[in-house]
Amino acid sequence: MSEQTFKITVLGESRDYPAGTTYEIIAGKVQHLYQGDILLAVFENTIRELNKTIEGDGVVSFLTAADKAGRKTYRRSMTFLMEAAMASVFPKLSVIVQHSISQGYYCELHTKDGREYIPDQAFIEKLEAKMRSMQEMKLPINKRSIHTRDAVKLFGDLGMHDKERLLRYRRSSWINIYELNGYKDYFYGAMVHSTEYLKYFSLECYQDGFMLMFPNMDIKRVAEFKKSDKLFAALKSSSDWGSTMGVDTVGALNDTIAEGKVQELILIQEAAMEQNIGKIAEQIVSARDRKFVMIAGPSSSGKTTFSHRLAIQLTAHGMRPHTISLDDFYINREDTPKDENGEYDFECLEAIDVELFNDVMNGLLKGEVRDMPVFNFKSGHREYRGRQLKLGPEDILVIEGIHGLNEKLSYLLPDSSKYKIYISALTQLNIDEHNNLPTTDGRLLRRMVRDARTRNTTARETLARWDSVRRGEEKNIFPFQEEADVMFNSALIYELSVLKLYAEPLLFNISSDCPEYLEAKRLLKLLDYVLPVPGEAVHHNSILREFIGGSCFNV
Repeated sequence: MSEQTFKITVLGESRDYPAGTTYEIIAGKVQHLYQGDILLAVFENTIRELNKTIEGDGVVSFLTAADKAGRKTYRRSMTFLMEAAMASVFPKLSVIVQHSISQGYYCELHTKDGREYIPDQAFIEKLEAKMRSMQEMKLPINKRSIHTRDAVKLFGDLGMHDKERLLRYRRSSWINIYELNGYKDYFYGAMVHSTEYLKYFSLECYQDGFMLMFPNMDIKRVAEFKKSDKLFAALKSSSDWGSTMGVDTVGALNDTIAEGKVQELILIQEAAMEQNIGKIAEQIVSARDRKFVMIAGPSSSGKTTFSHRLAIQLTAHGMRPHTISLDDFYINREDTPKDENGEYDFECLEAIDVELFNDVMNGLLKGEVRDMPVFNFKSGHREYRGRQLKLGPEDILVIEGIHGLNEKLSYLLPDSSKYKIYISALTQLNIDEHNNLPTTDGRLLRRMVRDARTRNTTARETLARWDSVRRGEEKNIFPFQEEADVMFNSALIYELSVLKLYAEPLLFNISSDCPEYLEAKRLLKLLDYVLPVPGEAVHHNSILREFIGGSCFNV
């Protein structure tokens, strides 16, 4: 009897392969056509780890760390290597992967009895040496499927109690466990199958822990660590607050929901957020020469709602705030620069009439009466509709837009007249000890829900545009975040559970033949970890209302 074969098409070329052939073997035949190491296969738009065997006739493509899914797999797998190396050389310590900063993960260490352990350079060098040794040994990363109840017991016995708690809410009866050098863990996503592929990394002491650094766009060179002390402080403050509330992981949030305590958590979170906004208002009022409050942040940070709530707090302190959007200073559409794809680039600074902005603001600062422009997005032109402003002693402008922190925007305004606020949704929850929750995922889900509601945009369209949005943020927002006078975290500890009910139907509507299907599938898996909370529980002045609807503000 002849051996069964499958017809596999790669890069437009078809070949027959015997049943039992691994994707790694096929990858080896085309590796020379890729700049980076092939990490994953995609068969019929479904991700496959390279040690899996082909399943039938079909089209196969490959992913490297230059691809979004490949990059996530690389970082996930590198984290596993770091954990396994820790277990080998420092068995009395446990590591917690906390935040994503720069192009790396910030990690903290604890003793088995829960005390904090601050690493020194000698520690870092020993751990990194062990990781490099394990990488060079090309150790296998093995996967096996076990029953969820057995996994709960396994991680309880291993002391990974956050993971134990999380898995109690898994609906699936079986989960995949990975093992490296005798060390076991669970990750929500595909992994490389050997340490051979984990070549590029570095460790660096930072704050009370250390950074595990990865490559960025140059996938064969580790990115330079750029310290972001203000961002770190904001992340740590939010993380510490979550720990104080007893809700620092998804599993802990699920416990709160299951116990019927989520309404109390929402009340406490919103009260804490209002308190923080009030503190910012007090700082602004105490500096009487600050006439321009410049608010900037990445997409879906809740800038508009925050501006309204800050204006209310300023009013309560006796000020007369006037909210202004930088969008009203757009140049006419036909004059807007275009990006490399020939599309209008509304996110570059050159899309703003910087000269007009400085002229108007300087005039107001001098006490002059100025006509305020309004940009008509339908016609693509600036208009004047009779709105005039003049700044008296108690008047203050609250200016919101992505370039608010860029000195090139307000170059004629004295530094003493500006108070800069950076706002972002800095997720304070981790999935568990070793799986952090990417801040960008929270913002992406927010935007997806809002765009579907207000712009009739499909989830597929939002996902397709997201990479372009992120590139704009990397260029126009993130480089200036450390120049802010204060950072405000708009993430709500419960919001994933609310967004779940709105986002899941949108994501399920993306068909398996769409390029965005893989990302939709990943987000659906993420949402599957959280219990739902109905939107009715959310306050009408909440930042979350900007995305799910029902806000008391004009957003």
